[in-house]
Amino acid sequence: MQAGYAVVRRRAQWWLALVVMTFMQALLAQPAPRAATAATTKTVLVMGDSLSAGYGLGPDQGWVPLTAARIAREKPGWNVVNASISGETSAGGASRIAAQLQRLKPAVVVIELGANDGLRGLPLDQTRANLEKMITASQAAGARVLLLGMQMPPNLGRTYTEGFASLYSALARQYHTAFVPFFLQPIAGDRANFQADNLHPTTEVQPQIRDFVWPALAPLLK
Repeated sequence: MQAGYAVVRRRAQWWLALVVMTFMQALLAQPAPRAATAATTKTVLVMGDSLSAGYGLGPDQGWVPLTAARIAREKPGWNVVNASISGETSAGGASRIAAQLQRLKPAVVVIELGANDGLRGLPLDQTRANLEKMITASQAAGARVLLLGMQMPPNLGRTYTEGFASLYSALARQYHTAFVPFFLQPIAGDRANFQADNLHPTTEVQPQIRDFVWPALAPLLK
């Protein structure tokens, strides 16, 4: 009887080993869909100020989250990271760009900075140098760049306002970036499109900004 039990035990152990080996082989042969998806996801990094951070708006109401939603619908496989900070100057963006590039490795970088420089009357060559640093760092990291230009109110003087606007176009030409000369253009002419501070667009016009930027951004999502 003991010999019979030993034979049965050995057979049971053999079958168990066979089942475990078969299971492990099947497990190893399975694809890893999450890892594959993560590996193919590309990132759009937005470096901006309060106009892109969504000052005075809900978390999903600004033009950047609205753009992210459109990308999710029309350009699957892309992720949008909004690294915009209210009050940010071009100097702040220039100081942060290297760390963001290293951490996120974006395929596209959208730069929307300089408005706070202009409102403070900072030297134009300083603003240009900071934006140039952001553009060249992004391109050196292999990212395509979209530069969103700004304009200043006329009370700062013709020389300053014209020089401010032209520095964006000059940088876009020099570094062959995608470019929107004045990204608030579709809503800038109507005071009703702005919040009480007369600086930040309202919730209602954010889709217009998104749609105005889209033709320059969409070709970069490839």
